[in-house]
Amino acid sequence: MLKKISILFLVGLITYSCAKVPFSGRNQLSLVSNEEILPMSYDQYGQVLKESKLVTSSTQGQQVVRVGRRIAEAVETYMREKGYADELEGFQWEFNLIESEQVNAWAMPGGKVAFYTGIMPICQDETGIAVVMGHEVAHAIASHARERMSNGLLLNGLIGGVQVAMGQNPTLTQSIFLQAVGYGGQLGMLKFSRKHELEADQLGLNFMALAGYDPRQAPIFWERMNAGAEGARPPEFLSTHPGPDKRIQELNKQMAEAMAYYEKSNKQ
Repeated sequence: MLKKISILFLVGLITYSCAKVPFSGRNQLSLVSNEEILPMSYDQYGQVLKESKLVTSSTQGQQVVRVGRRIAEAVETYMREKGYADELEGFQWEFNLIESEQVNAWAMPGGKVAFYTGIMPICQDETGIAVVMGHEVAHAIASHARERMSNGLLLNGLIGGVQVAMGQNPTLTQSIFLQAVGYGGQLGMLKFSRKHELEADQLGLNFMALAGYDPRQAPIFWERMNAGAEGARPPEFLSTHPGPDKRIQELNKQMAEAMAYYEKSNKQ
């Protein structure tokens, strides 16, 4: 009987704690609030910056900042128009370029984004940067880290929220958080799931289009990424489940919708 009650409680909790991803409408588990995860994210992002060599003031770094701000502004405007403004509460957008040979970029909850210099040659220009930036901003907007942390807490029986979990097992809770945001230490970012990566690709395509960047350049970027990986260790962007061919296929399926956003943005 007790086991049955526990199961019913968990089912009720999960049902009550579901949220919807803006744009895609997918249901996701949300046991963790932005009020809980954002301060942790900002602390961790600040720590990464302290341990890194920043080149944000360089020409390339300013390109990253410029593209990031443009996409963030376009997404914020769209979300306000569609009634999703509350999803952005507490966001503090920040964009930095870190000197590293890694071919990678990442985002933490609340709009904290970092690019590595190793990915810049593949980006080539601001439109290429926008392909990656849209993808990373999508991870933040879709609350992928918050969803992953919610799943991690639930799997470990920590269902009373972050504060309760920190009181019960702070070491485990911190570990779940780092895994949720994808941080693996030594500037290494752990991969997201296939579902999250493809969702970030698809949302990111719309985001770059909303900001006035040609979404037709996204499949071309992935072709360059794939070509750069031939005969070498795959970049972090290719270490996740969906390979370039799959990503290109899915992006092309969505191109008509993205082009509608792009054409509208150019008329404004």
